[in-house]
Amino acid sequence: MNSILRKSYNLTRHAGRKWLSLSTRLSSEQDIVHFPDNADIKIPVYAASPNETIETQRSRLLYQSRKRGMLENDLILSTFAAAQLNKMTKQQLDAYDKLINTARNDWDIYYWVTGKESTPKEFDTDIMEMLKEHVKKSKGMRIKQPDLP
Repeated sequence: MNSILRKSYNLTRHAGRKWLSLSTRLSSEQDIVHFPDNADIKIPVYAASPNETIETQRSRLLYQSRKRGMLENDLILSTFAAAQLNKMTKQQLDAYDKLINTARNDWDIYYWVTGKESTPKEFDTDIMEMLKEHVKKSKGMRIKQPDLP
């Protein structure tokens, strides 16, 4: 595979506006999709790690749940991950992985789990239901991230 250095774009929606930030990563042309509203914007495609052990996947997802770049999701996802990751099956871990690592932005995830927007069919899974239930039950208790084990 011929790899080249590309700029990848992270889109964030805030108060109805779209903000654009740049990050650099090594990728190939097959790893890039174009943003629907602007063909010049390229977004990396989500790719699962097939050789990753379940323990490594849980550790990675725990870290990624804590470091979202948006405090609201840091708190929601980190408390959810601390409570649920060790109980999840491989299929559930894969669905959670896809949810938090697909080329979507954090505001979308936040709006879906809080019920502000309807969840797209591809993410309307048992994991999303677990997240929504977690948000309902833990209101007011998400003031800090849980300690790492």
